[in-house]
Amino acid sequence: MTPRHRALTRDSRALCAAVLFSTLMLASAARAEPVRAVVELFTSQGCGACRTADPVLRDLSRQPGVIALTLPVTYWDYLGWKDTLALRPLTERQRAYARGRGARQVFTPQIVVDGSAFAVGSDRSTLDRLLREAAQHGGLPVPVRSERQGDRILVEVGAAPEGKTELHGDVWLVPVLRSRAIAIQGGENGGRTATYVNVVRGMQRLGSWTGQASRFDVPFTQTKTADADSWVVLLQGAADGRPGRIFGAAKGPGL
Repeated sequence: MTPRHRALTRDSRALCAAVLFSTLMLASAARAEPVRAVVELFTSQGCGACRTADPVLRDLSRQPGVIALTLPVTYWDYLGWKDTLALRPLTERQRAYARGRGARQVFTPQIVVDGSAFAVGSDRSTLDRLLREAAQHGGLPVPVRSERQGDRILVEVGAAPEGKTELHGDVWLVPVLRSRAIAIQGGENGGRTATYVNVVRGMQRLGSWTGQASRFDVPFTQTKTADADSWVVLLQGAADGRPGRIFGAAKGPGL
């Protein structure tokens, strides 16, 4: 075989692999319920008021088309119990949301819907209204897909909708722990066992998105941060370092 023939063979194999990947991703997307909303609950094991919000998130996590995430924060650790799942970057994420909307303080439990609507985490009626309004405005406008291929995670982000070429943002890989029961031994919830679902164990920026269709190839090991056993991909707008509207999202296995 001549060098030219070998090069053509390599190119053909690469083309076939790309076509196969796109076919698999489209087939997977056709089988899966499209993600229509992302709900983030900022909570703490040391917050007595949070006990009424945790069941709300558990219920949402069972709804098709909804990604429901638990984000434990650190700022109540001084109340007599240090949250065993809390991460400082999640606290900073909530504070960045607050700065973006001109709020002076953060609180728990707080719900954020699609990065742009806010409510008390235990207020189910307001949360349901926000989800209805999000659906009426078209939900998440940009398709996002993720799939494990051997030791890699392949992520595809679609193009901005026609007429929305001004959209831009960042693509995030979010390792998630699907469920964890915690026996809280002190503070306002001392003596109680709380069960948390879809607990965020880190946030890893994969790159920027400028409104054009994009692909990211990520080592599977990046999803195994801390004790995570699945992942979520978020496509989120940003302004001056503050998180904005979520344009698209994808679930990992078991979510």
